[in-house]
Amino acid sequence: MAKEEMIAIKEADLTNNCPECFNQEIKLTFYQKHKHSKLFHKITNEVSHGLQCLKCDSTIYPSTWTEDIERVFEYYQKMVVPEKFSLKLKPLFYILVAVLFSLIGTGFYLYKEGLIPYEF
Repeated sequence: MAKEEMIAIKEADLTNNCPECFNQEIKLTFYQKHKHSKLFHKITNEVSHGLQCLKCDSTIYPSTWTEDIERVFEYYQKMVVPEKFSLKLKPLFYILVAVLFSLIGTGFYLYKEGLIPYEF
């Protein structure tokens, strides 16, 4: 099963007021989803974000954003450049493909030599 991981691709310190404690220590972070498996490493196009107050340590959800926070968020959202989609196969994948082809080749050879009868 593939393990999903959110990698931070852009962080910004905002000077807007927190809607909870009215402090000006807010951090905006954009994340990109990466999937890891024993056979592959996949970088997806899925980008998400998180807005957190560093003073009261609360997550600020979009329903409580002020107009200023929304404007700053849209500005930084335009600046985010995610990594391109990619799929990198790991060595275990190539080993399994090689073993599969060798088993198919061996079976075909044994069938041609008459060592495996064809009965269905």
